[in-house]
Amino acid sequence: MSKGPSAVLSSDEIDAIARDAVAEGQADRKPAAWQTIQPLRNAQRHQPEAAMALVWIVDQRSLARDEAADLLLEIAEAHDDDIGILSTLGQCLEAVRDIDDLNAAPPEHPIFQMTLERLERLARRHAGQPEQEKILRGLATSARMMARQKDAIAEASLRRLVDIDPEKSPPHYNLGLFYKTRGRFAEGVAANQAAAHLSQEVIDSYEWNLGICATGAGDTGIALDVWKRMGQKIGHGRFGLPEGGYPACKVRLAERPLAERTADCDDPGEEETVWIERLSPCHGIIRSVLYGDLGVDYGDVILMDGAPITHHTYGEQQIPVFPHLATLLRRNYQVFDFAGTQETARQLADISDELAEDAVIYSHSESFKIMCANCWRNPDIDHADHEQMEKHVVTGRIAAPPDIAPRRLLDLIDKAIERRGTCQLYAPDLCAAAGQPAREQIDRRRFALLTNN
Repeated sequence: MSKGPSAVLSSDEIDAIARDAVAEGQADRKPAAWQTIQPLRNAQRHQPEAAMALVWIVDQRSLARDEAADLLLEIAEAHDDDIGILSTLGQCLEAVRDIDDLNAAPPEHPIFQMTLERLERLARRHAGQPEQEKILRGLATSARMMARQKDAIAEASLRRLVDIDPEKSPPHYNLGLFYKTRGRFAEGVAANQAAAHLSQEVIDSYEWNLGICATGAGDTGIALDVWKRMGQKIGHGRFGLPEGGYPACKVRLAERPLAERTADCDDPGEEETVWIERLSPCHGIIRSVLYGDLGVDYGDVILMDGAPITHHTYGEQQIPVFPHLATLLRRNYQVFDFAGTQETARQLADISDELAEDAVIYSHSESFKIMCANCWRNPDIDHADHEQMEKHVVTGRIAAPPDIAPRRLLDLIDKAIERRGTCQLYAPDLCAAAGQPAREQIDRRRFALLTNN
């Protein structure tokens, strides 16, 4: 809690401090913005105008997120029955969460639960009164910010706002946005169509969310209409979905994306950032073989949200990283761990070009290792005398469609390696699946030597 005198500030003083703080924040001088607002903090308990100015400063993203959340908590504690402040504060909670990180776990800061409870109480007290609409806007945002914990409250509030103003487009859009992030894509299509119909102009956010929901719902006709209106060169493609020529991008996959979670299991689980072959503005095929078991993997078709979480730099290229919205199609590729040796970079990975039907050898690491040559030749001998040798070691995973027989896949890999003559690959689980137990034992020993050194 701030210390110091509680001077009464004039409206002009409040406006000047707020403008200065926002200017500091926009210039990425957030510590300076924090210092600037101290007179407002001192005054906000007895001056609602100062409290509202602070909420506006937070809403402008002028403060560090943790400090902003603590500040909102101070304000909520000081004004626990003020409809204007609490309603505006509820809508401002988006500013103290990273909303682009769609699959984040529910927030732990107490401001979220406190605001929700106080707005629920106010909504019951003022049901059917003019103040209800303002309260519901704050309550809907508060509930939506809590991942899947308060979905019933969020949906009921959003639907009531539609009923209050059925001829206004924003309530329909906000309901459609909720449905999209909860994986209820057909309902999202209807809500976003209503929003677009009622709008006096074409709004990009409405179009994006309609296109994403239509793709998620498998309504290719509507999705294509949207993307073509936005100038995309796109048509009917694989999996009965839209497809055009798009550069590859990356997606932060979640074991449990928000759209596939419940209140009882409401965290993302394991996450990995992977490459996808982008087929449309909002979906693509996973083109990385994952390290872990997330329930999706190479070859699966996923839906992504429209706002990047971040960008990864590759030379002069900035590659967007999108959040995983939902999994549209699990294609159940076979996956086998491998370890091997090679003389030049990507020698084993390049074998993928010679495999059939979208099979791939995917490298997770390439490194130099010093190994005992005697152990390498025969791990069962007495290796008191060690001859050192350097190996260019590769570890990763092999992925192949389910209709490729393991024996055929192994044969294709063997032939490709034989043509090169300077690399080796050991995949014991693939040997076992191919019905070659003797080779499995040899490969397992070699695999262990390469991965345990």
